Amino acid sequence: MAREHAPSIIFMDEIDSIGSSRIESGSGGDSEVQRTMLELLNQLDGFEATKNIKVIMATNRIDILDPALLRPGRIDRKIEFPAPNEEARLDILKIHSRKMNLTRGINLRKIAEMMPGTSGAEVKGVCTEAGMYALRQKESSCY
Repeated sequence: MAREHAPSIIFMDEIDSIGSSRIESGSGGDSEVQRTMLELLNQLDGFEATKNIKVIMATNRIDILDPALLRPGRIDRKIEFPAPNEEARLDILKIHSRKMNLTRGINLRKIAEMMPGTSGAEVKGVCTEAGMYALRQKESSCY
């Protein structure tokens, strides 16, 4: 379809779901994922630079991607967004707790300090889970 509608962009989010390192396994689901991965590799090899088809892939688990997928010519550029530092985590906490009723005196900076290496999505998840916990406990504020 991309060839028929060129120029085109193909975006694959969470490529690690099919692009993880291949292992020998007897389960049917794993073999289906491996067949999908092999077809993806074949298609990537078939795209010529002059065809005006760009493929963009996203993952937060680059460590488990199959080396065959990362070979030059298949993925030409890698752009990494590192985990946020403490100040960025604090900003993310402030943004996602802005509309929440927080317990008086809650120290968002301390929470940000306790989360080294977490992604922005994980930091947001902490706010979401705190809100859900407050709802389950029938609390009027998050702490």
